[in-house]
Amino acid sequence: MFIAGTMLFALSSLACALAASQGQLLAARAAQGIGAAFVSPATLSIVTSSFAQGPERNHAVAVWGAMGALGGSLGALLGGLLTQTIGWPAIFAVNIPIGVVIVLSALRYVPPRQPTHGPRDLDVLGAALITLALGSLTYAVVRSGSLGWGSTGVLAPLIAGLVLLGAFLIVEGRIAKAPLVPLQVFRIERVSAANLLVAIIYSAFFPMFFFLTLYLQSVVHYSPIITGVFFLPLGLAVFVMSVLAPRLVARFGPRTVITAGMLTAAAGLVLMTGIAPGRGHVWFGILGGLLMMAGLGLSLVPSTIVATQGLPPGMSGLGSALMNTSRLLGGALGLAILVTVAAARTRADVSVSGAQALTDGFSRSLGISAAVCIAGAVIALVLLRGRTGHAR
Repeated sequence: MFIAGTMLFALSSLACALAASQGQLLAARAAQGIGAAFVSPATLSIVTSSFAQGPERNHAVAVWGAMGALGGSLGALLGGLLTQTIGWPAIFAVNIPIGVVIVLSALRYVPPRQPTHGPRDLDVLGAALITLALGSLTYAVVRSGSLGWGSTGVLAPLIAGLVLLGAFLIVEGRIAKAPLVPLQVFRIERVSAANLLVAIIYSAFFPMFFFLTLYLQSVVHYSPIITGVFFLPLGLAVFVMSVLAPRLVARFGPRTVITAGMLTAAAGLVLMTGIAPGRGHVWFGILGGLLMMAGLGLSLVPSTIVATQGLPPGMSGLGSALMNTSRLLGGALGLAILVTVAAARTRADVSVSGAQALTDGFSRSLGISAAVCIAGAVIALVLLRGRTGHAR
């Protein structure tokens, strides 16, 4: 699955680079998403199934998280460089040789593993229902900014999403022979708590990156290259804290480390609400971003450790997929909601400059993100109580 997903991602990247219209680009991006949906949980599943539970796996998960952070920061820098010097198609074309190297490396270094339970039915109905449900809910949130929550264009997809979600739960619990998501996995309290925390973390993290990029390029007028350079120390911050996180977990337990990470991220987001037009305010973004990313590393790695702990070997792929779904769902919904909030505030600021109106919208949404992180810290304290020794 990892190799197939990588090949699909590389081929769809080529289609993105050659796209002649917005429709072709969107279709190719959708194919990229499908490839990424194969790759992302497969990487974590390979890690969790290749290392014994305990300190060895915890350190491997930390390296997995740190590499993601380093790749993200280097990708922002490389993307800015390619966009400014060659053009936007280059940010997709570069994925093709990278994909070839990854496939060849996987064939050489990743040991083949046989399916644990043999052939099984595919839960096509469950997959379709959950995809349509989450897509409908996200669409409703996005449209609420322009139509209002009471409009038919928002209420219809919102109700449809909730109905589809209910149908998915019925199919998984009573109808599917081999459910896409066996609901009994959520009876494992630490798995449910960790997935909730991952969703919360990314609901604050994704919007922060989005707003900070817009602030640097649309308000401060930094070039794509300088914007990429700006994100490099942020990636290094999450890299360092991701590497340190397993040691802190071994000493203090995941509950304490996750709580500290969420509060650190909240402090960074509060600091970032001080951004405003003028280069002097960029330091609010730098310092706040460093704290936010450090908090991300401190909270994400322990949450991943808890989310994948205690699952039977045959469910390692499920645990990895659930965590990645929580990550992306939290990021998508968080971004949709907070962009809507920011846009509403910006439109309401009719008496100030365009740049000030933009940053006012960013600041309001970043403040909400900070409150979400504080709520995550409280959830970690409550739901992970008495489990500090399990990750050691």
